Amino acid sequence: QVQLVESGGGLVQPGGSLRLSCAASGRIFKINTMGWYRQAPGKQRELVAGITSDGSTNYADSVKGRFTISRDNAKNTVYLRMNSLKPEDTAVYYCNAGVVTNVFDWYWGQGTQVTVSS
Repeated sequence: QVQLVESGGGLVQPGGSLRLSCAASGRIFKINTMGWYRQAPGKQRELVAGITSDGSTNYADSVKGRFTISRDNAKNTVYLRMNSLKPEDTAVYYCNAGVVTNVFDWYWGQGTQVTVSS
């Protein structure tokens, strides 16, 4: 079994910064794509950013230039650096990873709340 554990959420003022972390553990052979999604109240879950095993990244238009996704393959960890936060970034942020154990499957973290408010 694979577990994804997120950390780093919290309350921040508009214009502030946060860094989210997500560590994968378990019987992992390889992790392919890792990503961050978010879900605001009353809205569908949406992709924020993704990163492949070789470091290629993609971002939602709404966060381009403000958020940076990165990963440490040795630690099976993905990060999301969020700068210039806006109230509309408020959501529960979820980590997602495509993991090869003896089979390939997608896994989700439990979510971490990010609230941007003055």
